[in-house]
Amino acid sequence: MYFIVVKFPVKPEHAEQWPEIVREYTEATRAEPGNKWFEWSRSLENPNEFVLVEAFEDDGAGPHVQSEHFAKVTREWPQYLTATPRIVSRQVEGDGWEEMGEIRVD
Repeated sequence: MYFIVVKFPVKPEHAEQWPEIVREYTEATRAEPGNKWFEWSRSLENPNEFVLVEAFEDDGAGPHVQSEHFAKVTREWPQYLTATPRIVSRQVEGDGWEEMGEIRVD
């Protein structure tokens, strides 16, 4: 599985609208056959930074970056950002989320 985390530094004047700005892309990506999850969070330390956690089946990341909706955001999103997003993208073992071993809720 490909596991990807991307940090988006959003301009302050667009931070409150960011969920709506990314809505169409989020919906299109979640509908892709190889997508496992695609989830946005907002940083607690920096309210202008949004973190995207996504995962794809082994073959899913390739078609994703070749999609029209991906090409569209590479053209349109830079205007909303203060810097180039930072990414960690790795192929990892496993097929999804697992229970955390250090904390147990009974």
